[in-house]
Amino acid sequence: MTAVSGHVSAAPDTASRSSLPGATPLAGKVAVVTGGAGGIGASIVRTLAAAGCTVVVGYNASGATARALAADLPGQGHRAAPAPVTDSAALAALAADVDEEHGRLDILVNCAGITKFVAHADLDGLDDDLVDRILSVNVRGVIAATRAFRPLLAHGGRGLVVNISSIAGTTAMGSNIAYCASKAAVDNLTKSLARALAPAIRVVSVAPGLVDTEFVKGLDEAWRNRQVELTPLARLADPDDVANAVLAVATLMPFTTGAIIPVDGGRPLA
Repeated sequence: MTAVSGHVSAAPDTASRSSLPGATPLAGKVAVVTGGAGGIGASIVRTLAAAGCTVVVGYNASGATARALAADLPGQGHRAAPAPVTDSAALAALAADVDEEHGRLDILVNCAGITKFVAHADLDGLDDDLVDRILSVNVRGVIAATRAFRPLLAHGGRGLVVNISSIAGTTAMGSNIAYCASKAAVDNLTKSLARALAPAIRVVSVAPGLVDTEFVKGLDEAWRNRQVELTPLARLADPDDVANAVLAVATLMPFTTGAIIPVDGGRPLA
C-alpha cells in the first residue's frame, strides 16, 4: 500500500507487468515505444518485453536511462534509439533501421509527451513557446511517428498504434489548458487515423487519469491526497495500470480500433 501524507491509497488490484503470468503472447513481435524512458513509457516497455516482444526504447534526451532500461529487459534484441518526435527525418531514419534489423514492426506506442503546470486562469503563464512545444510534441509527434512507421506497421496487415492520451482530453481538467487541448486532439487523431489506416492498422488511445509517477509524487502532498479522495477507486493510476491496458489492447482486443480506453479509477464520476 502507498501512504500519502495521512491518506493511505488502496494497493493496485491489477497484476504487475503482463496480465498473463508465464505466457509470452507477443513472442516474435516488435514494438517501438516513443518516450520509452519516462515513468509511464518504461512500464510499457517492461510489460511488452515480459510478454515476449522485442522492444525499441525510443528517447529524446534520456539516452543513458533508455540504454540502461533496454539492457535490463528480459529476452533478446532490445535496444534504445533516438526517437525525437518533433524531428521527422530522425523518425524516418529509425524506421529504416527497424526495417533493416527486424523487417517488421507490430506495435507503435506513442508515449512521448510534455506538459507544465500552469493554472487554467493564468493565460499569461501559458506563453506562446510553451503552447507551441506542447502541441508539437503531443500532437504533431503522434502524426509524425505514425507516418514514419506506417509502411512497416501495414506490412503484415496486423499493425497496432497505441496513443497514450489522458482523460484531460475529455474532462478539460489537467496540468494546463494547452495540455488538455493536446490530449483532446490525440483522441480525435486516434479516431481519424483508425478510419484512415484500417484494416491493416488498428489505432487506439489509452487515456489514464493522474498517474503516480515520480514526478507526481514530488508535487504537493495535500494536492495529491485530494486527487486520491476525488477518485472513486481511492488511488491514483499506477504506470503498470497504463501498461497493462496497452498489453490488453495488443493481445486481447483484436477487434477494437478508434476507441479511447480510460484508465482513471472512475475519476470523471466524482
